[in-house]
Amino acid sequence: MELKVRVHPLFLVAGLISAFTGDLLLFCAATVAAIEHECAHAFVARRYGFALDKLVLMPYGAVIAGDIRGIGKKEELAVLVAGPLANACTALFFAALWWLWPETYAFTDTAAYVSFSLFLVNLLPAYPLDGGRILHLALSRLGERRARGICRAVTLLISAGMLVYFAFTCFSRPAWTALVFAVLLAAGAFGGAHYRRAALPRAKRFARGVEERRIVIDASRTVQEALKFFTEERYLVLVLYEAGEFLGELTEEEYAAALSAGRYGDRLADCLPKL
Repeated sequence: MELKVRVHPLFLVAGLISAFTGDLLLFCAATVAAIEHECAHAFVARRYGFALDKLVLMPYGAVIAGDIRGIGKKEELAVLVAGPLANACTALFFAALWWLWPETYAFTDTAAYVSFSLFLVNLLPAYPLDGGRILHLALSRLGERRARGICRAVTLLISAGMLVYFAFTCFSRPAWTALVFAVLLAAGAFGGAHYRRAALPRAKRFARGVEERRIVIDASRTVQEALKFFTEERYLVLVLYEAGEFLGELTEEEYAAALSAGRYGDRLADCLPKL
């Protein structure tokens, strides 16, 4: 899967400001931790056949976009948890490094604290953070409209709390980071995501030749469950069996048609062409 990276102009501005203020090391550590976080989302999503392949470097970190429409709840939870978990593992790695070689602390403390902070912040139940999306997933049984409304309210409450904290710090040393964070959360409460399904091999790849991948699978499995077998480098054929008997073969085009129709919960047997 190709990862397309775009740099927002304000990211470069933030980098220049950090260089002049002596915070360049912190800025670089935060950028690397953010990229690690988003790539962990993309890696797990791809394991389930979904594309998160557009990475944008922003002044406050990074954002990745793609397609998770039709993903199951368990799979979506795995994708959401992957980012914070990657940062937590990095922080633990540095902690273990300090335990074995204490002299490395002076060179790695910034990276460790940034990774741990990113882990904690993303667990907040607020959009557009992972914690907010996890909250939405937990509330999904209440209906999309009600779940989104509750998540939006929680996000705005947290944003308001950050604004109160910023106002309090103005009597001594203003916490501008809290103000920026509050504004981002308020904007995220009303934001959305643009999704695009993982690309399957088509004309250009066929012209060069594509290796075929045949998967023998129970015909009672759903369209959603078969997504994890797709790779962009191979043409997939699903060989369907039921109760030990061969039912037929489902080509990539036939499977793609079921995806386009939104038949994620349908059995693979029901996607076979009618004779």
